[in-house]
Amino acid sequence: MAEVLNHPQTATAAETAKQETPATTDGFHLVIDALKLNDLNTIFGLVGIPITDLARLAQAEGMRFIGFRHEQHAGNAAAIAGYMTQKPGICMTVSAPGFLNGLTALANATTNCFPMILISGSSEREIVDLQQGDYEEMDQLNAAKPYAKAAYRVLHAEDIGIGIARAIRAAVSGRPGGVYLDLPAKLLSQTIDAVKGKQSLVRVVDAAPRQLPAPDSVKRALDVLKGAKRPLILLGKGAAYAQADAQIRELVEKSGIPYLPMSMAKGLLPDTHEQSASAARSFVLQEADVVLLIGARLNWLLSHGKGKTWGGAPKQFIQVDISPTEIDSNVAIAAPVIGDIGSCVSALLGGMDASFPKPSAGWTGAIAERKNKNLEKMAATLAKNPSPMNFHSALRAIRDVLKTRPDINVVNEGANTLDYARSIIDMYEPRKRFDSGTWGIMGIGMGFAIGAAVTSGKPVVAIEGDSAFGFSGMELETICRYDLPVCTIVFNNNGVYRGTDVNPTGGKDVAPTVFVKGARYDKMIEAFGGVGHHATTPEELTKALQEAIASGKPTLINAVIDEAAGTESGRLTNLNPQSTAMKK
Repeated sequence: MAEVLNHPQTATAAETAKQETPATTDGFHLVIDALKLNDLNTIFGLVGIPITDLARLAQAEGMRFIGFRHEQHAGNAAAIAGYMTQKPGICMTVSAPGFLNGLTALANATTNCFPMILISGSSEREIVDLQQGDYEEMDQLNAAKPYAKAAYRVLHAEDIGIGIARAIRAAVSGRPGGVYLDLPAKLLSQTIDAVKGKQSLVRVVDAAPRQLPAPDSVKRALDVLKGAKRPLILLGKGAAYAQADAQIRELVEKSGIPYLPMSMAKGLLPDTHEQSASAARSFVLQEADVVLLIGARLNWLLSHGKGKTWGGAPKQFIQVDISPTEIDSNVAIAAPVIGDIGSCVSALLGGMDASFPKPSAGWTGAIAERKNKNLEKMAATLAKNPSPMNFHSALRAIRDVLKTRPDINVVNEGANTLDYARSIIDMYEPRKRFDSGTWGIMGIGMGFAIGAAVTSGKPVVAIEGDSAFGFSGMELETICRYDLPVCTIVFNNNGVYRGTDVNPTGGKDVAPTVFVKGARYDKMIEAFGGVGHHATTPEELTKALQEAIASGKPTLINAVIDEAAGTESGRLTNLNPQSTAMKK
């Protein structure tokens, strides 16, 4: 038998037979190949049945898999990666509970217009439809639809390429948003001829095509702007996402019109720019007679374009937006300009000749006067050095360090921590500030920080309220595991809003808003091998932050803030109704 097996003719026949056996591929590899073909080389996620092997294979094929401790934060990382790159961030989760955890981030991405794709494993279609009680059985596709821009399910391996292509195009075209892609477990193990599999893959061409505005809409907008006596340009995060930085700066400077950036649009032009009206926000919103909105929505963040925020004087709005249905959503829009922001701003610039009127000296002078007055008042507040620190003195220390490093990404969340930092920390470059956004939710901190660090390769400083940090604090281990240059600063005032509330019954339980007194958050990161600092003065905070940035190591600074500092709900007291009895 040995002689037969070793016979040259027998060996040749075996080799021939092997060569004639068609090579196959499977769903696992097709998913990976489809993502790589579209230059999507990073996955944020959390492994488990049925995607563990998919994550292993992705890493083996040269992709980067960033594993989290909770799917919501992986989804937030993917969302902010999408915002920074204009390519959909990829989040991968297990079925049912894992999917639901990721769904929160998907919904937030859709609301904020961040392109991302949530890919989740799921139970087989036939078991779900008959409700037969499979492991983590759930109709995930229909659960996702209300919270996503689009939702797709792939059932056959030969459709994986098309499914991912559709998800990419849906995520980034028009108004960006979150897309759900459902991959039943059986799909991943399906095999297909390797040649046919390769042919089934799709490289998406021009996923977000330019949408040019109608010439008559541009002329109408310019005519309204020409008639303004007190014009204002308002920049939203959509303007930052568009990466039309040079055109937007030229529009602002060529027109001479004062501008006001929303929080994530800070840095499109430096906050120190002479035309910035941030320090006179209330004044310009009330007094402007024509407002040019670029990538900003008149939602609750802008008081829906109504009420005391905008004053009693009649206003006309010009709105640049890629979505026609956004127009007239709260107030009448006199001049809608529909298209992608880069094309729209370029068209407006093209219609501004040398005769285009500049704002009057009376208008710009009134803004400058109000700005200077407010800046002097803020400077006096920031110069104080109370003990213990308050929000202003701590943020002054952070501001002075960050001023020397305009390239650093800043993540910011909390109630008071967010409100004060937004007005104190200046930004100098676009797409460097990430916060709780349109929904105003807490818990984005560590996910955004990890996503920003991985995507940009630049340091991140996350300025966190102690309550907000609690939503995602376990991701410190993720930061340490991947040795990311993230410095987290926890503003620790012993509670939600502040730590001074008491239980009115005198019982053993603390008040609902109170945390453990004197908590040492810096010890948490030390447990994972990171660097912890405990800061009780601005000087200690400055030193710790400088060391953290210089080292590039995972760091947490426990910044002790006066527990009486802060106000209930920050600046959103009007959204926090309290009973008359509690007020008393």
